Amino acid sequence: MTKSYLIAALLYSVLILGQKPAEIGLITDNDLYSSPVNDQYYTAGLEIFYRYLGSSQNEKVAKKITEFRVGQYIYNPQSVRANEINVNDRPFAGYLFAEAGINTFYTDESIFKLTFQGGVVGPESGAEEVQRGLHQLVGYPTVRGWQYQITTTVAVQAAAFYSKKIFAERYKEKVDFHVQGEINIGTIWTTASIGAMSRISFKRPLQAMYNSSLHGAVLNHNKEFYKEQREFFLYINPMVQYMQYDATIQGSHFNTTSPVTFPLIPFRFNAEIGLKYRYNNWNYSYSVHYRGKELSNNVITGFYYGSIQVSYLL
Repeated sequence: MTKSYLIAALLYSVLILGQKPAEIGLITDNDLYSSPVNDQYYTAGLEIFYRYLGSSQNEKVAKKITEFRVGQYIYNPQSVRANEINVNDRPFAGYLFAEAGINTFYTDESIFKLTFQGGVVGPESGAEEVQRGLHQLVGYPTVRGWQYQITTTVAVQAAAFYSKKIFAERYKEKVDFHVQGEINIGTIWTTASIGAMSRISFKRPLQAMYNSSLHGAVLNHNKEFYKEQREFFLYINPMVQYMQYDATIQGSHFNTTSPVTFPLIPFRFNAEIGLKYRYNNWNYSYSVHYRGKELSNNVITGFYYGSIQVSYLL
């Protein structure tokens, strides 16, 4: 009886969610997307997400969107031949996670996001196996040195993001400006970031932030909106980050068994520049990310990686 009830409840939940406007998508990161010779540090990532449009009784809230995602991040030293421990200028690490969050978009175009993650850093993340399979698929050399990866660390993370539009009366048709901040606290990362963001439209006037693909706010109860209101814009997002803790570099809070760790450089400059294009029910995005020097040794530098996103509005 209990089993039948659970199955019925699951089917009912799927049916209810299926009636709501929703979006499903894929994000793939790789340092090779920004340079064919750049293969280091944050080397690859993959995320699959699903978000749906909820409802709110608050007249100041334009939209409330619930989002779920699963993902994996892979980190390597600069050299793919890191069998010798002294060649590891950054620890090997993999992070496998699941995430749930609530994204609130306000009528004044400010945004507040609250997200929670659970997962694992370490061999259980499957990063070594995934990277080996990818390199075999494309004919790249096998990466050596995963025996030195960060040991098992359970991930529990919470993050809050806020964005506020500025110069709203002067800039709003083809260009706009926003101030953004984010705090991330947990067993893998403890960080704080602040920066500016600007969108520059190539054709039409910019969509309001609560209708824009920049932060995943396109979902609309009126399906004709997707055909009538397309987007194509450039965005630029420089920021300053304070990193208090990073388990993929320093190892676990709970043990000292990771064979390679480094002290952090706490303050760094990061930046992101990208293009977003939406045509009917499809969203496309390409961006290049710069990350400043993260840790203290004589070899490591800042690095770049590229990101590609494709999603479909159901």
